[in-house]
Amino acid sequence: MQTLIKHSERFWYMTPVAHTDRPILGAVVGDTHTLLIDAGNSVAHASTFLIQLQERGLRAPSMVALTHWHWDHIFGLPALEGVVSIASEATKHEMEKLVPYAWDDASLNQRVAEGIEIEFCAQAIREEYGDSRDIQIVLPTLTFQESLTLDLGGIHVILRHVGGDHAKDSVVIYVVEERVLFLGDALYANLYAPTWRMTPEETLRLLHVLETFDAQQIVWSHGEMVSHEAFAADCLTLKRIATISSDFPGNIEEITQSYAALVNRELNEEEQELITFFVNGTVEN
Repeated sequence: MQTLIKHSERFWYMTPVAHTDRPILGAVVGDTHTLLIDAGNSVAHASTFLIQLQERGLRAPSMVALTHWHWDHIFGLPALEGVVSIASEATKHEMEKLVPYAWDDASLNQRVAEGIEIEFCAQAIREEYGDSRDIQIVLPTLTFQESLTLDLGGIHVILRHVGGDHAKDSVVIYVVEERVLFLGDALYANLYAPTWRMTPEETLRLLHVLETFDAQQIVWSHGEMVSHEAFAADCLTLKRIATISSDFPGNIEEITQSYAALVNRELNEEEQELITFFVNGTVEN
């Protein structure tokens, strides 16, 4: 069950759904405009969000900003007719590649076999849409290169293209007065590789960029909103593992032993997974 959560009068978000890969969707409510953050993975997903916002008596959205090109963040755009969609030029470029695709099982299976699509996403599309897949790719109305600032009336939003391993077109969205940073999927692994991977250099670069935002609340698109302190702890883990991975490229035993010695305890499942991602990234480079 998806829930609309009120962080403040200015910022609302709807919780994710794991089995159909529905990410968190956000809404920034200004005096003159409401901005949606991401369009969702289907018309049904986007429509659910719109209905919940309407039921709370919130201003109807006039704009939607996309964090990156992956299907689960853009396939809901047809539900947002008349809403100005905003994306980086890189995101629009990647979305244009999707326009000629068909989405039936045979087409999905063929693209998975060719390495264009991944089974994880293909299965989530089947779960979200069932057998009826009238999927339309709606390209963004407005694009920017590196950064764009929106004045919604009493609240400002900064869109910044940051890239990263997960998607080179990744954009983070900072709600200035609320001090909320919407990460999208920027800090997640690259799923469109032979094995899921992260690279030390990109992770450390991206963490440095994210530190420039004075955020008190951070939203992981497929997780939850977390405090600055919780996010700082996550970032410290990433920094430590990325740095050690740079020292021992591809050597899972040395990385694991060095990190375990540093934290002076047994590694948890998430830390073990991150080490595997960094080893994969180093080996595949």
